[in-house]
Amino acid sequence: MDQNKIMPKSTPRTYSRYSCDALTLLGGLIRAARKERKLTAQEVADRAGISRGLLQRIEKGDLKCEIGAVFEVAAIVGVKLFDADDDTTLRSHIRQTEDKLTLLPKSVRKKSKVVHDEF
Repeated sequence: MDQNKIMPKSTPRTYSRYSCDALTLLGGLIRAARKERKLTAQEVADRAGISRGLLQRIEKGDLKCEIGAVFEVAAIVGVKLFDADDDTTLRSHIRQTEDKLTLLPKSVRKKSKVVHDEF
């Protein structure tokens, strides 16, 4: 690596209390479901295609875990993330959301303030 190049510092990310609590709860639900199904951490990690360490971080509620990995692990152990009994109901919710999005503006912009600079 070139000594003259300076690597940018990563900005620490802050999360709301709600986000922290929600992921702590989800991680706990995932761990409890895994244990109720008598699955080892390695078995779930293998099925999800992730490392055992990543699974442990998910179960601890680490906010920096990839959302796709978290959702896949939840699905594997049977934790329902949305109020849907099956894939058909979930797809129905997706269609409803897509229909709603087609009615909303494609982008949201703040109205610019008019400056009155007449003295």
